[in-house]
Amino acid sequence: MNMKKKTVNLAILAIASSVMVSHAQKFDKPEAKGDLRNDSALEEEFMDWGLGLFVHWSFDSQLGSVISHSMDYASRDYLDRYVNELPKTFNPKEYNPDEWMEMAKLMGAKYMVFTTKHHSGFCMWDTKTTDFGIMNTPYKKDIVKEYVEACRRHGIKVGFYYSPEDFHFHYTKDVPARAGIESRQYHKELVALSERHLDELLTNYGLIDVVFLDGGHDEVLAQYVHKISPKTLVTRGEMVTPEQRLPPHSIPGPWETCFTLGNQWQYKPTNEEYKSGSRLINMLVETRAKGGNLLINMGPKPNGTIPEAQEERFRELALWMFVNDEAIHNIRPCPNVGSKDVYYTQSKDGKYVYAILTGFTSATHSPADTQWGRDQRKDFVLKELKATPETSVRVLGQEHRLEKFTPRVDIETRFENTDEGLAVSAKRAQRLYNNRRWPNAVVLRFENVEFK
Repeated sequence: MNMKKKTVNLAILAIASSVMVSHAQKFDKPEAKGDLRNDSALEEEFMDWGLGLFVHWSFDSQLGSVISHSMDYASRDYLDRYVNELPKTFNPKEYNPDEWMEMAKLMGAKYMVFTTKHHSGFCMWDTKTTDFGIMNTPYKKDIVKEYVEACRRHGIKVGFYYSPEDFHFHYTKDVPARAGIESRQYHKELVALSERHLDELLTNYGLIDVVFLDGGHDEVLAQYVHKISPKTLVTRGEMVTPEQRLPPHSIPGPWETCFTLGNQWQYKPTNEEYKSGSRLINMLVETRAKGGNLLINMGPKPNGTIPEAQEERFRELALWMFVNDEAIHNIRPCPNVGSKDVYYTQSKDGKYVYAILTGFTSATHSPADTQWGRDQRKDFVLKELKATPETSVRVLGQEHRLEKFTPRVDIETRFENTDEGLAVSAKRAQRLYNNRRWPNAVVLRFENVEFK
């Protein structure tokens, strides 16, 4: 091997190693850079919420492109049209944030996080720092203000996504947005601009519950958020916030994972592949079992409405949550998280343990086992649990008082300890679909049960 090849190979190994390290660090708490921290009481409350709705929406949703990143490595003529022409046609006349909130509440989301400014630099509020924003479009109204007011009308916690990156700022300096030779000299100026933005966002709309910082020097800005708004919770920038990934095990303390519903954050009218409703439900279950919050994304259409394909998945989740939200909200992880076929959560006071049976929707089972028919009895073993003399169990969502029925109705959930674990026999009686089949997780609530 010649020296040149050896040097290249060593470089490749170094890059691969750094990538592996960075992936591992996604599940580690960010290194503290300053004295200010999230209020511990607010973090405890955050752990109760369980589910949030992420909203990626900006003026380039008109193109159906990746949000902001089409500016990266773009030619100057592309950028000229993007910055100067595209805002002239952004007019979301059907934007009604109350409809967003109604959907969020129905699906059990306790908070929402809205992209006030993504990497492009386009501001969705009435800013005094730049003309590159919503007030210089045909819409000419403060979208962030309308969003905040709708959150408060519906009792949804108000969250802001903010990106310190600003490709428009670099465009005005005529330097590439990333990896530009001259871009570093503007670092202090860009940080100062971010601080001015945060001053507006965190003082003009009352108390903001959550801020998600994304895209460089977020630790420094986390300190700034704490300084000017101490009762605002910082997620990314202070918490563990893996993106498009779930950790292999539970993580102590508050953490949050964010996922796209398809394969793109912003609205993608064609060539999109959405997750099924069942997969969305199971992602939420696994996240909660491991102690985190799921921030699932919505990408509104350019006119401000929710795309039908996204709404369909949200409504499937809404039905499941209407039945089973007790196992998702105000819970904490169990000593044993479970895996694949069954995940566990417990009420904050430890009174109830929830066994969330995801295995009946698993692709590892035969088609006959992937749905649970109404009045069908299934037998299984929960190897992690052990019953006590005081143990009781019920299927969430359905009647469990046997004395209300004639002896011919057998809906009793039976259980006994075995060498393999807790053997359970359960019948799903509630009719949720016309065809009497149920493709999603069923939840058992145990009282006075122990982990082995």
